[in-house]
Amino acid sequence: MFLRSKLALITGLAVFSLSSQVAVADPAVAPFYQSIMQMKADGKLGQIIKQEKISTPVKGAQAWRIAYISSDVNNQKTIATGLVVAPTGVAPTGGRPVMSWSHGTTGSAQNCGPSQVENPAQPLNLYYLIGGNSWTDYGLPSLEQFIKEGYVVVATDYQGLGGGDRHQYAVAKTNGRDAINIIRAAGSMKETGAGKKAVVYGWSQGGGSTLGAAGQSEYISQTGTAFDGIDMVGFVAMAPQDLEMYRPAKLDQAGADKFINDFATGWSGNSFDFGHFIMNMWGTQAANPDKLKLTDIFTDEGAKAVDEIFLNKCIHVSIDTFNFAYSTSYKDLLRPQAQNTLAWTNAIIDGAPNPNVKPAAPVLVLYGNKDVTVPQVMGDYYRKRMCEIGANVARVQLPGDLNHFTTPGAAPPFYIPWIKDRLAGKPAANGCSAENVM
Repeated sequence: MFLRSKLALITGLAVFSLSSQVAVADPAVAPFYQSIMQMKADGKLGQIIKQEKISTPVKGAQAWRIAYISSDVNNQKTIATGLVVAPTGVAPTGGRPVMSWSHGTTGSAQNCGPSQVENPAQPLNLYYLIGGNSWTDYGLPSLEQFIKEGYVVVATDYQGLGGGDRHQYAVAKTNGRDAINIIRAAGSMKETGAGKKAVVYGWSQGGGSTLGAAGQSEYISQTGTAFDGIDMVGFVAMAPQDLEMYRPAKLDQAGADKFINDFATGWSGNSFDFGHFIMNMWGTQAANPDKLKLTDIFTDEGAKAVDEIFLNKCIHVSIDTFNFAYSTSYKDLLRPQAQNTLAWTNAIIDGAPNPNVKPAAPVLVLYGNKDVTVPQVMGDYYRKRMCEIGANVARVQLPGDLNHFTTPGAAPPFYIPWIKDRLAGKPAANGCSAENVM
């Protein structure tokens, strides 16, 4: 009996070892997304290539899943998916303002888009909080209030989270373009009654997306899209990620080596942070497949494991897998000395919010004092840099002891009146004159 059990165990381990070497890309998604993943990214920016009406529990609202044309940091056309939620009834003259939500980290596999959960068109529901009721974050912050105010609310999944191709995680310019183009998509739908005025608001990865969108005035004003003439009146970034902060003083080989080393060291304190570091590298390589290889940063085993895990699992499940498989030895997946660091450094900086371009409209940065997930210094660094070139960026610490995940719930009393003022045409107070200016 012992021998039989031992043979069974050995056989089981052999099967596990063999199966662990097979990367299964494109995990199961609903039929709506299956068909999209077979489509080509042809069409105008913001052009809807598929839509379906879905239910929403929000009173006085109607909702749709959509797939639309976007483009990435390299100007390559992409397909992104997302949600559109609009008030019912006749729109006012001039149309309804559009609020574009950029979500936080959900993962990089095709089934990680928030629009894919059952009944997604509802208020924000965060995985980590006691009230969370799903394996992922989904929903749209302040949705009920915005619908009551008569706004259209949209939420991109970002490219690669249901629309095919690899997700360019934390490539702020790419993610920001997805947030811009879903405004165009909503504007092209007669059912929404959307007007030209718009705001982008986001958190965490989406905070970086918001800053990435803010610095793309030329992209916003581009013509020949599905809905030209967007009038961006403001950007709200909650706990934003901005990798530009790691830029070396001198962008040479020594500076690039330090950049990558500091980035890896700063995000390797625990497996949760390390999972986000991995996704940053994975997303940057996805945006630059001809210049970068995962084996530049990770060992051969590490690159293989990283690719398999993040192609098939969303963020929290991915980190569980790393904890199970590698426990405290997860740093061993990194090369002792990273290679091709200058190309990696340039790629990361190129995807970050542009340090030399004023935002297209005033920016409000909101953060919690106990946030250790996204370094608070990132928002401070962004504000100081933008203020130096004459932008208007306010940075406000929210009251109370707030961590990364409690920040979105505490932020609405600050950004809702700020947004109303921007839509009303009131000039924003000079956010560069003091630390906490509203």
